[in-house]
Amino acid sequence: MSKSPELKRTLKNRHLQLIAIGGAIGTGLFMGSGRTISLAGPSVLFAYIIIGAFLFFVMRAMGELLLHNLNYKSFVDFTADILSPTIGYYVGWTYWFCWVVIGMADIVAITGYTQFWWADVPLWLPGVISIAVLLCLNLLSVKLFGELEFWFALIKVLAILALIACGGYLLISGFVSSAGVKTQISNLWNYGGWMPHGWSGFFAAFQIAIFAFVGIELVGTASAETDDPYKTLPQAINKIPVRVIVFYVLALSIIMTVTPWNMVAPDRSPFVNMFTMIGIGAAATIINFVVLTSALSSANSGMYSTGRMLYGLSKNGVGPRVFARLSSQGVPQNGLLYSCAMLLIGIVLLYAEGNVMKVFTIVTTVSSICFIFVWAVILIAYLRYRHMYPQAHANSHYKMPCGIPMCYACLIFFVFTLYLFGQDKDTLTGLLATPFWFILLTLFLPMFRKQLKKPIVFADNTDIN
Repeated sequence: MSKSPELKRTLKNRHLQLIAIGGAIGTGLFMGSGRTISLAGPSVLFAYIIIGAFLFFVMRAMGELLLHNLNYKSFVDFTADILSPTIGYYVGWTYWFCWVVIGMADIVAITGYTQFWWADVPLWLPGVISIAVLLCLNLLSVKLFGELEFWFALIKVLAILALIACGGYLLISGFVSSAGVKTQISNLWNYGGWMPHGWSGFFAAFQIAIFAFVGIELVGTASAETDDPYKTLPQAINKIPVRVIVFYVLALSIIMTVTPWNMVAPDRSPFVNMFTMIGIGAAATIINFVVLTSALSSANSGMYSTGRMLYGLSKNGVGPRVFARLSSQGVPQNGLLYSCAMLLIGIVLLYAEGNVMKVFTIVTTVSSICFIFVWAVILIAYLRYRHMYPQAHANSHYKMPCGIPMCYACLIFFVFTLYLFGQDKDTLTGLLATPFWFILLTLFLPMFRKQLKKPIVFADNTDIN
């Protein structure tokens, strides 16, 4: 009797490291940072630092839990095991929904980037082509996904480093743009100070700033398919602070020294806008290509994540059985096909609104709120793990720093963030709409009640290789 296909550990260390970087550099940075800068001014740098610091501790909690038992393929597994299968059901389906919404945002962003070259391009064309190409590549093998994401992420990293180097040269040379603005560090505070719109502007930037970090936990999902998670997962998580400083703080600082914050267009990528303003049209075209690959990278990660999330939910009996089938290459093809079909809703929204940035803001708000729910449950699972398995924590080689107190600090921060979402008209709409998703999940819950009552059996601290 032939062995049935299963998920394969074919991703290498270089794949996981670049997937982790790709998760930390997304559409929220390239597309959404223009809006955050216009809302908060230079203080947006502190917003990214604060959010990045809290999410680093969330990732450390996730890392300790995943390495506690390598049978955990993702945080859905440990939330179902440590908290309850019902909570695992809510987390798993919400995480799938998060990535579908992110995929919609990426499709919207891809359309916006394409309009940089072809203003009259049909709204449906860029998204349909992108979905079709990425789907075909993802259906082949997880190794191909790793290679694709490796090169996508590498392009993003090299582009940001090139932007920083170019901005540094302009700063040293005292470059004066066509608008008559000299490149200088004092541009960070010369136009109304660090907080030109006060605290209200600073906090208003949190929604898009949080969205910039969504996908940071993808490193945990991908770790299930690496050949040495004990080594690669800690390495990927521990480098998050450096990535936040380089790719967010340093890159946006350079942008605001070359083009002061009040000259950054809220509805365009500030990365493209910077080179356009200094009169380097060819560089602006290249950067637009880079931010386009960033959106493709995020959409690619979304396809990867949603397909495997549906596979895991189905294997645990809380999803349609059809999603538990793998291709001969070990790829959850049915889950991929279904998730990609959902991405087409993003194109429908574009036609409904007609405005790229407005649609982008709507879908990113919903996604951010759902991700906050997922991150909060990871922390709650960690607190429960510390109570249930004190010896496992004592023996862990990858302990979360300041464990329990930091978990509570992160949870308080998330509650405060939701409060901030309620203070802005656009984000309030997303905040009020999100509960309908959880109501929908609750309505479907009785279909899986029998399966959720069964105990989940995981071999304690046993590698599944």
